[in-house]
Formats: sequence, structure tokens, C-alpha cells
Amino acid sequence: MSTVPPKEAERSQFARPDKKGVPTFDWTLTSSSLTDTVKLIAGPFDVLPVIFVPGIMGSNLKTKDNGKIKSEPIWRLDKGTFGIPTKLLKGVAQMNAGLRQKFLHPDRTLVDDQGAVPKSAGGTVYSEKTYRERGWGTVGEGSYHDYLLWLEQQLNPITRNPALWTEYYQNEATIGPPATSNTLPKLFPGVRMGMQAQPFGAEKQPFVSIVTDDLMARSKFMMPVYAAGYNWLASNKVAAEKLSERILAIIKQNNQGQFRCEQVILVTHSMGGLVARACAQLDGMANRIAGIVHGVMPAVGAAVAYRRCKVGMRDEDFGAGLVIGSTGQEVTAVFAQAPGALQLLPSQAYAPDWLRVLASDGRTTESWPKPAQGADPYESIYLRRDRWWGLVNEAWLSPKDGVAINWDVYAKNVEEAKKFHTDLSDKYHPNTYAFYGADPKQKSFEKVTWKIKIGIAPDKQARPSNAAVLGMQPGQIRMDGTTPEYVGGSTEFTQSYGMEGDGGSTYETSYWELHCEMQDGAGDGTVPSSSGAAPLQRGGANIQQQFKLTGFGHEPAYHNATAQRATLYAINKIVGQARRPT
Repeated sequence: MSTVPPKEAERSQFARPDKKGVPTFDWTLTSSSLTDTVKLIAGPFDVLPVIFVPGIMGSNLKTKDNGKIKSEPIWRLDKGTFGIPTKLLKGVAQMNAGLRQKFLHPDRTLVDDQGAVPKSAGGTVYSEKTYRERGWGTVGEGSYHDYLLWLEQQLNPITRNPALWTEYYQNEATIGPPATSNTLPKLFPGVRMGMQAQPFGAEKQPFVSIVTDDLMARSKFMMPVYAAGYNWLASNKVAAEKLSERILAIIKQNNQGQFRCEQVILVTHSMGGLVARACAQLDGMANRIAGIVHGVMPAVGAAVAYRRCKVGMRDEDFGAGLVIGSTGQEVTAVFAQAPGALQLLPSQAYAPDWLRVLASDGRTTESWPKPAQGADPYESIYLRRDRWWGLVNEAWLSPKDGVAINWDVYAKNVEEAKKFHTDLSDKYHPNTYAFYGADPKQKSFEKVTWKIKIGIAPDKQARPSNAAVLGMQPGQIRMDGTTPEYVGGSTEFTQSYGMEGDGGSTYETSYWELHCEMQDGAGDGTVPSSSGAAPLQRGGANIQQQFKLTGFGHEPAYHNATAQRATLYAINKIVGQARRPT
């Protein structure tokens, strides 16, 4: 007796173009007991690829093969136990600041395309080879694969009749006649359609609904989902150039033989948004990109990047700190040599006075960057080597076991970040959509605040004034890359005696303790809402819609159902305006 899969598990497959553009089907042989019909879906032949661009640290990296040492994965985000990237934790998490500096350098790393890929088919993908050709092995499995699979299946449903797409409902009129044994429902032009959770916290009014024309346009396209990992240690300008090459290669691959392709759609996460924006400014690229959807992009930077260079991430998130860096020394060792990471710092477009020092009485002693000086954080914060509150402690540029860099190299990277910020300022693709987190429960750093607090006096000498503390150099502060830091004093040991033997504990004496305060605003835990909201405020008519959302953290933003639907809405609107190949 033959076994026939139930109708809802009906098997089918989309064609893919071979090297000559001929529709080709891949199939794995199944048991002879399966006698059901398999649908081979040849068209449509117009292709509009969707390319996902991940955030910082979301791309897999490997070391370069230098002839002596074989290339090895150095930053691979494959899921292990409990969905955690176990191998990464066993590798980078156990590295001190020097080893991080040695291995995580833009000139000594490459994108690793051999990360995990899904084991099951989805949408237009039927094999591991195809997933790899699409670039899915270059991006973090736990962070992105579930979303990419969902998106692939949403954009490439088996039925090409948009009247049968269950994600959408009618806002008005009807969707054609009811289905009978001889007829199928159909859409009429010009009818507004809705989606669950619409309008997704839309900030631009009036909200423009999807219309049947958008869905009918989408039904004419095959929309394969790709991923474009990049070396996030290098400048985002370099990543943008690599992305442009990837876009052109994908268009060429899908524009031959019977298949036609002229444009792509970009969907980005976090810093990937900066990469995509820079890519769209390259000669001829805006015309190759039908539109961009940005998710949780630090449009004008994020103050938390400064804080992590000073005190690490241990008190924000202990687990994440093991990977990103628990102390300021560990983070600085990588950040100072990585232009891409430095480009996440607040730019000149960020609100002024975001770095503050509060005196012991709670009043603001000083703040930077100053509006009167053009709110320039580069000279006033990032390049201040003579003040403890400057971005980088120069001594941390030469950690034990590392490959030291000098101040001039670091300063050059800061200047590169400044130029990148200036060149990109307020520039967006003319068909841009964005969503960001504005959740008061996902505390973020709008400002970074140092608080001067009285310490346990080491002696009877007079404490230096708060103003004197403000003017101290890094060498005058006891700094280990955690909070608090200390002015004067030392680590003391107290002996104790008990039934189980001698013991004791340590404590710190100091004239003053310098505490780096915790989050002060809403956001997604990483990007503050002010930076996430900047596209609509600064991008003008290029921003077609922006969504203010809650309920998710920064890294797992695309796991949130409302964020997913908001991006799907945006993609549908972009498709409605995309060029049909001729």
C-alpha cells in the first residue's frame, strides 16, 4: 500500500537558475512508497532578491591563512547547547585582552562562510549547497536563521495567487468571488489590505496600507533570500564596497537565460544599516536597490559603545560580556584597532552633552561634546589622551600577549570614523523604511554618566577637589576597566579567623570612587530610542515609514512577531514600486 503525504504537506519545488539561466530543479530521492505528485514550479522568472545585512558581531569570521598558520574560525556563531554559541564561548570568551587584540584585527580576519546552515528545506531553498550559495553560512545561526527561514517562506509561498495569502486581510470591498470547484478567488486592483498588528507603531502619518496592487506585483516575482556577512572589524565603508559587489553578483546570477533581475531589496540589522546606507551612496547602487528596511539601526551612533570601552559589559550583561568583553581593557583591545566598531560611537549628529561627570553633590561638573563647539565628540572625547574620561586609556593599547598598536594608529581610525560619519550624515536611500525599539523596560544609554563618590580614605590627607579630579590624566587614576575606578588609595586585605581556618577579604581605599552609572533611557538595551528614531527626523522624504516598537531587545529584534510583520509590510510596499525587468 502506498503512502501519500497529507494535502497540507504537499511537496513542491521552485526552479532555480543554473549557470546558463535554465530553470533547474534539485530533488532528493525518496522512498518508492511515496507515490504522490510533486509540483515543480517553474515561474515566475522575474527575480527580486532580498539580501539580509547583519549587525556588528553578527557575521562569522576566520583567521587569514598566512602560509604558516592555517585559517581557522575565530568568531563563529553556530548554536550549541541551549542555543548558545558554545564554541565561541570556549574560544573568545577565554581570551584575555592581548589575545583578543592579536586575533580580532581587520587585517588578520576574513568572513567565514562555513557557519551552520539550516538542515531543512524552505521556500526556494532545497539543499545545503543552495543555502551556502545564498550566504547563510556567513551570518549567526541563533540570531538570524529562524527569521531568514520565515522570510524565505513568506516571500515565496507555493501558491502564486495573492488572494490566498493568509497573512493579509481585506480592509474594504471583497476579494473576488468565493472559490468553487472551478474557480479561485482573486484580487481586484486598488483595494486596501491589512495585516495583524497594523499599523505597527507607524510614526509617519497618514499610514499607507498595503493595497492589492502591491501584492499582485509581488506575485510576479520570485524573491530568494540571501545573507551578506561582512568583516565588522574593518570600516563600514569597506563593507559597503563588498556589499555592492555582492549585489551585482546576485543580480548577474539571477539575470540570465529565462530569468530576469535588475534590483534587490536590502533588510538590515543594527550596524548593517550603516553598511547598507553607505552602499546606496556608491555610484549606480541606489538604482540597483529597490528599497531598504532598517531594523534597530544606531542611525547617529550609540553611547553604550563609549561605556564598554571604559568599563566593559560585565555589569550590563554578564553572559554577553564574556564574548564582547567583560572589562574596558578587553573591549578597547579590539575597538581601538577596528574602524567598524569605532563607527558605532555617537557621531556629531548625536545629541550634545551625552558624556557627563557629576560631582559628589550630584551637580553636573562638566559635560561633552559641547554645542558651542559643534557637538564634535572626536577631539573632545575620543582623542583626549590626557584625561581619564577620554575614550581610550593609552596603556590599554599594548596589552600582554597582544600585538600592540600605538596612539597614532588609533587616532587614524578615529579620523576614519569621523569621515565615515560626515559622509553618511542624513543620507538614506530614497525608498527607506525603518523600525526601532523604544521600550522603557529595555533600558539603554542616552547619556553616559560618571558619578564622583566619596571613598574610604587611605589616610588623613585632604581629598583633591572635584575639579582637580576632572582634570586628572589616566595615569593618576587606578583604572582596571571596571566600575568603579579609584582616585588614590590601594587594595587592602583584611585578615579573618574562623573555625574553618584563616581567611580574609579585600577592599579598596581611595579619596574618591568614580562610578559609571547604569542606563538612563528607553530603547532596545543597546540603541537608545533617540538614535533609533533619527531616520525620520533627519532623512526627510526618503523615509517612507518608521515604526516605534516595544517588546524586544537589540540582538533578537527580528525574533519579535510585530517587527517581522513590519518588515514584511515594508517589503510589500517596496515591491509595489520596484522595476519590472524588461
